[in-house]
Amino acid sequence: MNSRSFPRVRNALLLGALAAALSGCMVGPDYKRPQQDLPADYPEPQQGDAAALRADWWTLYNDPILNDLVAAAQTKSADIRLAAAQVEEARAALREVNAGFFPELDLSVNDTESRVSTVTATPAINPYTRADKRLAVSTSYELDFWGKLRRGTEAARASALSTRYGRDVVALTQAGTTAQTYFLLRATDAQIIVTKETLKAREDSLEVVKNRAGSGIASDLDVQQAIGARADAVLQLRDLDRLRKIYEHQLGVLTGNLGLRIAPGTLDTLPAPPVPPTGLPSQLLERRPDVRVAEQNLIAANARIGVAKAAMFPSISLIGMLGGESTDFSNILTGPARIWSAGFGLTLPIFDAGRLSARTEQAQARQHQSVANYQKAVETAFRETADAVSNLYAATTSEDDYKVKVDAARQALDLARTRYDAGYSGYLEVLDSQRTANDAELAMIRNRQLRLAYSVDLMKALGGGWSAPEMKP
Repeated sequence: MNSRSFPRVRNALLLGALAAALSGCMVGPDYKRPQQDLPADYPEPQQGDAAALRADWWTLYNDPILNDLVAAAQTKSADIRLAAAQVEEARAALREVNAGFFPELDLSVNDTESRVSTVTATPAINPYTRADKRLAVSTSYELDFWGKLRRGTEAARASALSTRYGRDVVALTQAGTTAQTYFLLRATDAQIIVTKETLKAREDSLEVVKNRAGSGIASDLDVQQAIGARADAVLQLRDLDRLRKIYEHQLGVLTGNLGLRIAPGTLDTLPAPPVPPTGLPSQLLERRPDVRVAEQNLIAANARIGVAKAAMFPSISLIGMLGGESTDFSNILTGPARIWSAGFGLTLPIFDAGRLSARTEQAQARQHQSVANYQKAVETAFRETADAVSNLYAATTSEDDYKVKVDAARQALDLARTRYDAGYSGYLEVLDSQRTANDAELAMIRNRQLRLAYSVDLMKALGGGWSAPEMKP
């Protein structure tokens, strides 16, 4: 190595060492999850065991139709397709940001001809027309001294994760809405069965009253009351048929099958919904995709502070070019035609009237907003979970009471009919007993539907279920 090349090598080594030393420096705050003061457990007493739940929690209800509906909703829904496309966009944006860590290479080919003026040209310039052929590869690379690229990648990665968790939010919501709508439809089926039985009983009662009135035992008032009771059951049945069609239409939209038809069934074929174990830990809220979305948005906002701060520091770029220039392409790659350049550029903001500092303050303000949004998401998640646990516990413990109420109403109806047939009471007592029995049976079905709906609410509130290992202290 000659004495002239040594300074160049030394300078290159010094520049490389300086770049390596500064590459570990990143301005801006590192992310730290905000502290949240939440209870460790939910206070409801134990109603079931701690059996683990799978991610496809809807299969616990052991209904093949429900499984098919949720599967269709997870694949054919327009909301799901939209969320999937947004995830692909976020991934592409992340790849674009990551590309900033690599130098750009550009190939340029120029073929120009120029002519100078013969009036102004000196005699030494001859010929007056000249051809210029150039072939060159150029590169530029910004050194990430202050971590601007790394903070940008951190923000882009968090944004991509936020979008992916957003897709999970859509999928969880879609599955929950499908299950709850299906339970509404099945509850309506059960109410239709009860109402049809009520209608049949009131039609039989009407015939009995008419016969008694024809024999002079009952009055016309009893007949009119029986006719009104039958009409009331008919109207109730028509309204239930209307509701069933609406629920069926909604399931068709959710599953992307607008012509969907579901055969009538009954709520009694569904198993009892799963019940939460004692003291579900509040840490399970971290599984909720909407909480994860809020946290990833906070991570991205936190990283963008570093991007804004890095813009206030000098920007250093390495530039270079290698190629050939000649009057003819045939010898453009020969030694005499070779051209090259190498160097670096430094840009330092000196005066911007506070524009860059204002951008940093904006980034900090957005980070503060993201902190508040994250804390609000956690608080909402805890409240929704606590509400779902309380609602499910209340509906579960009330089921036996509704059964007692139905049994008592049926026995009272039998006694009222016996008393009426024996002439000890009027027909109004029978009508009241019929209404009480019908209302009690419909109320028991609604409680069963609410119990199933609250179990779905709990699945959604927990981000898709709970598992035994996560419930250990």
